[in-house]
Amino acid sequence: MVRVPFRAAADRVRHRIAQLVRPKPPARTPSRGDADPGSAEPRSPKSRPRSRKRSGARPAPGTGLTSAAPRPLARALGMLAVVVLGAWLGLLAVGSIRTPVGPMDTNMTLRPSLTGGSKINVSPLGALELDSHIAPLRLDVDVDRLDPERSQALVDQPERFSGLQDEVTRDVAAGTRELAVRSCVAVISGATALGLVVYRRPRRALAAGGLALTLLAASGVSAYATWNPKSVLEPRFSGLLSSAPSLVGDARSIVTEFDIYQQELARLVTNVTRLYDATSTLPVYRPDPGTIRALHVSDIHLNPAAWHIIASLVEQYEIDVIIDSGDTMDHGSAAENGFLDPIRDLGAPYVWVRGNHDSKVTQGYLKKFKNVRVLDDGKAVDVAGLRIAGTGDAQFTPDRSKPVGGREAARLEGMRLATALRDQEQAGTPVDIAVAHDPETARQTDGTVPLVLAGHVHNRVNEQLKLGTRLKVEGSTGGGGLRAVQNDKPEKVRASVLYLDRSTRRLQAWDEITLGGLGLTTAEVSRHLPEENLKKDAPVSPSPTPSPATTPTGTPGRPTPSP
Repeated sequence: MVRVPFRAAADRVRHRIAQLVRPKPPARTPSRGDADPGSAEPRSPKSRPRSRKRSGARPAPGTGLTSAAPRPLARALGMLAVVVLGAWLGLLAVGSIRTPVGPMDTNMTLRPSLTGGSKINVSPLGALELDSHIAPLRLDVDVDRLDPERSQALVDQPERFSGLQDEVTRDVAAGTRELAVRSCVAVISGATALGLVVYRRPRRALAAGGLALTLLAASGVSAYATWNPKSVLEPRFSGLLSSAPSLVGDARSIVTEFDIYQQELARLVTNVTRLYDATSTLPVYRPDPGTIRALHVSDIHLNPAAWHIIASLVEQYEIDVIIDSGDTMDHGSAAENGFLDPIRDLGAPYVWVRGNHDSKVTQGYLKKFKNVRVLDDGKAVDVAGLRIAGTGDAQFTPDRSKPVGGREAARLEGMRLATALRDQEQAGTPVDIAVAHDPETARQTDGTVPLVLAGHVHNRVNEQLKLGTRLKVEGSTGGGGLRAVQNDKPEKVRASVLYLDRSTRRLQAWDEITLGGLGLTTAEVSRHLPEENLKKDAPVSPSPTPSPATTPTGTPGRPTPSP
């Protein structure tokens, strides 16, 4: 008979386990008085006890405790594999529920994961990811559709919006409890069923189900112990949600209205309900006039697509000032200067420092632009309510050759910048932001400025230095430039929007914008706050909101930033 492959494999596993558990007894040497194997004459009763004693006195070589030692480990690993696979299959089969959340119909599902967290899919707007917990399980919430009857009730009775947050909270709690019960049943059933198929012993199958329940309980304890309610303050958005900052709020409201943002899920559902009902465009972002928004870009490397991206971000976030930490060019030649012309039309002041791929020729060309402020040798300028100082890179290596001075030259340049920053402070004009191209140069300014920006390494770095200065290194806004095609995968395009308080000029929050490299097929916005702003009891700067100017149409407008 030809067996089904899976059943044949299971039989082989059972046969192997049986061999490990019940090894063959050692061969016994015939003793004196034993009957000849071919003879029918029985042994004498006198010889039987002696032969049994003699045969059982010492185990044969190759048998005993040494050969049996690995058996428990092999059996345990086999049982664990059966439990994990069975539990996973059970979750895939029945480990999800359909539950209403406010006016929405949603599907809640537990999925195996190495990092945990929660993901909320709001079709067709995109997705929101939260680092809510650390466990081998992730919570997926899929918003399927807007229920017509419940949404119409909200439209007819707008006063119900005030209680929608409590309703959503109750719905999510009820759905989570139901999902926990369903997941327990799914995990136990899947592990027990697979254990019965593999072992064909009810006792082993029940043991597999019990172990699966234990693992699920341990995952629940891990999720509870690492639960982070503040993760809602640092969400990651993708899809159309990444272009709707009004769903998240501005930096000042995040800091001053912490309790409201703990209920961000309910607020998100409320806003999405209004978006579905409006059936038009996403709401316009109305920035807080008490917040200065700076766009940090770096390492464009002659990628013309970068100017379109920067212009879009300037318009979308109403950027006050653009800060470029260098390597705008690739070889720094005069022939490349025409690439810089779109800077004139970006719609915001442009602060620039020289990178190791930028030459003095590049620097001289940019100085002719009215909206550009070139910083070098610690020079400081006042732009958009901020005082910014910076220095160009100590090296010029367009061919990526090893610099003559190396790291030591970068450090010396940083020390000169730190000296200039101290001189500014002694003169009564302290600097708010320092800019350098090389992070090694930027590190030397620790203790002399609240925030220092850099680039060069094509990766993001956010570090609080020992003396209190925050170092922020931006990735490549040009996706590595034209040389990105040399890599196996296109380098991602990165930029950051920095939110600073207008009175204290301290960093309040920042958004990291990441695009999917060549082709720009993906987009993600990730909100971050400094550690001191994540604490509920942290003092909030008493910065009054200035009275906004009034446009000819009578609507509030933002004060025009200084050039």
